[in-house]
Amino acid sequence: MSKALTDKVAIVTGSGNGLGEAIARRFAAEGARVVVSDIDPAAAERVSGTIDGAICIPADVTDEQQVQELVNQTKQRLGDLHIMVPNAGVGFVQPIAEMSLADWRRTTAVNLDGVFLSIRYAAPAIIESGGGAIVTISSITSTAGSPLIAAYAAAKAAVRNLTETAAIEFREHGIRINAVLPGFIDTHLVTAAAPHFEAALGLPDGGFGPFIAEKQGRYGTPEEVAAAVTFFASEQASWCTGSSLVLDGGMVASLL
Repeated sequence: MSKALTDKVAIVTGSGNGLGEAIARRFAAEGARVVVSDIDPAAAERVSGTIDGAICIPADVTDEQQVQELVNQTKQRLGDLHIMVPNAGVGFVQPIAEMSLADWRRTTAVNLDGVFLSIRYAAPAIIESGGGAIVTISSITSTAGSPLIAAYAAAKAAVRNLTETAAIEFREHGIRINAVLPGFIDTHLVTAAAPHFEAALGLPDGGFGPFIAEKQGRYGTPEEVAAAVTFFASEQASWCTGSSLVLDGGMVASLL
């Protein structure tokens, strides 16, 4: 049985850990040549060094020149670019009334501006390579009010709309653009935020895990998200563009 991404070249931002690392590993397992990119060079080097055929190109996705250079270096070193996954993200837990403008701007810069820049510079390269796919990482927080994570949720909602708009703009150029909307996934980003959620929601220490289990059954795994991203990146999703796939164990579907 042939692999889903054989001979494809893919960039995954924020792939020094968490979801991005899982996506990079799944892509490689499916035959892709993967560019592991992260703001932390050591983390990117660690991951790329354990994936056959992967290369490491560190980049800060909020820096336009660095994103442009990420795409340019990928083409120079691997010849083409077929897939971009602008996965890099940050978040923090804080009520709006206590949030600084600096925190708001930092969160939206990574989670929204970084996606815009990734699409902006990857799309022309993907067109030159004969077409391909961009898969964005939005969130179930984009679907409804999300207290305590306003900056993160607002950025992820904007990513979802940007995905739909870009899908139409680039459809005639052979690029499919879709979004994955994970729920609460067992990553450092979520577990590090758990104590802050517990304090804000009046939960006991260690109470956020059971709270999430009640809402969505359990934490999702990075590998489950990677499987969905791989579907959108592959020709199995050849007629999918502008779509959003929710991965949340039923959280959004339930009122209780």
